[in-house]
Amino acid sequence: MVREEARNFAYGIRLMPAPKRRAMSAIYAFARGIDDIGDGPEPACVRLDLLDRSRGRLETVQDVLCRRADARALEGHPVLTALADSAGRYPIPLEAFGELIDGCESDVRGAEYGTFDDLLRYCQQVAGTVGRLSLGVFGYDGRQRAEGLADSLGVAFQLTNILRDVREDRLAGRIYLPAEDLARFGCTLEQDETGEFVDPPWRLHDLIGFQAERARAWYAEGLRLLPLLDRRSAACTAAMAGIYRRLLERIAERPSIALNSRISLPTWQKAVVAARALTGVER
Repeated sequence: MVREEARNFAYGIRLMPAPKRRAMSAIYAFARGIDDIGDGPEPACVRLDLLDRSRGRLETVQDVLCRRADARALEGHPVLTALADSAGRYPIPLEAFGELIDGCESDVRGAEYGTFDDLLRYCQQVAGTVGRLSLGVFGYDGRQRAEGLADSLGVAFQLTNILRDVREDRLAGRIYLPAEDLARFGCTLEQDETGEFVDPPWRLHDLIGFQAERARAWYAEGLRLLPLLDRRSAACTAAMAGIYRRLLERIAERPSIALNSRISLPTWQKAVVAARALTGVER
């Protein structure tokens, strides 16, 4: 699933030892299942029910680990089996998945974000939680500080995703950019019948530039996590951050393209970033 659905993530975790790589894959697979439900085509009531079932499955994994349930309860569920195995080997805070489900429920209910503080909480739920889950596999020095920095890096990743997907999200009826920022730059993100934005291009470009600068600040904060990790975990984190930061810079440099298509990095560039991260150059 990681190789097929999460190529940016895959480039990072390939730098880790095999046992940790498998654990990170289990975390991703369960998180991806939750995210896919939130973005699915089913009616909102169906998706909310499926998300609630995901909470139940998470509780089953926790019950098996605490020996309140027999491991046979996971039979037929390879992702749950892998997650339970990983959480038995590493101190993965499984309860963080509950926050991820909360964030996806907000998506399904069509939450709107008036201020950046509103958006920040959402980013912490859907991306910061993955950072905290990953720390359980990485290992780290100083729990409170490390978790806070992982949260910041997750926010940076999610802000980059939001800028990459502005058009796609708008077509789906979602606007993640805070209303206060849209008003500040005189933008509405309204689209015509062809899906093109009707706002003047220079206003949209200024809006994207402002959001990109905000994301850069979160990267600067989040990357202070690296010295708290071991070499391989730091390389994995640096690789993923490097790929996402380069993606952010491409969006900032060519906002008109980002607003009309989904920008991605070529495979060779991701490989270069991963190699530089392993040697300690990509920071």
